[in-house]
Amino acid sequence: MKEEYLKIFDENQVHIGEETRDEVHKKGYWHETFHCWFVSEHEGESYLYFQIRSKEKKDYPNLLDITAAGHLLAHETVMDGIREVEEELGVEVGFNNLLSLGVIPYSVTLPHFIDKELAHVFVYKTQHSLEGYTLQQEEVSGLVRAKLASVVELWLGQTDYIDVEGFQTNQKGEKIPINKAFYWEDFVQHKSFYYKKIIHELHKTFHF
Repeated sequence: MKEEYLKIFDENQVHIGEETRDEVHKKGYWHETFHCWFVSEHEGESYLYFQIRSKEKKDYPNLLDITAAGHLLAHETVMDGIREVEEELGVEVGFNNLLSLGVIPYSVTLPHFIDKELAHVFVYKTQHSLEGYTLQQEEVSGLVRAKLASVVELWLGQTDYIDVEGFQTNQKGEKIPINKAFYWEDFVQHKSFYYKKIIHELHKTFHF
């Protein structure tokens, strides 16, 4: 498999070169990522979508996470980030239809890698039904949505769980309906200021 190269940056977000993805995480270089949160509105209620990470993923298997996200490669611009949406969820989105929430820098240090992201964060108002998604199974095993107001309560520590609906795929690629509660520990744990930034920006556009 061809090695992936990423742009690397200093603490002031100044581009200082390129490095392999493995070295970026080994040495803790700042690098660019693309985050896209899907939101829908139904009968006056706003919903936020989460992917369920594949059990085959090295990091955070089986946990709920950002609707679609990934690294921007060295030769890519932010606009190229929509490929992550198309690859992971099987739907096409136009970059002009995305609402930018800005760049959120944050870092996570784990025993086996250091992840310092300059996350270009976007929101997409989806019109697709849950049946309209075709998942990249080696990356994503399911897609669910929850009421945005409930998600905010979870992120702010005001509740321990939220009710979600959606589907998860089995080994045959069949979609199995999900309608259950997920708890805080079922989610990838992003930094609290990341969630607060998302909440602040979503408040400007959506009802919750």
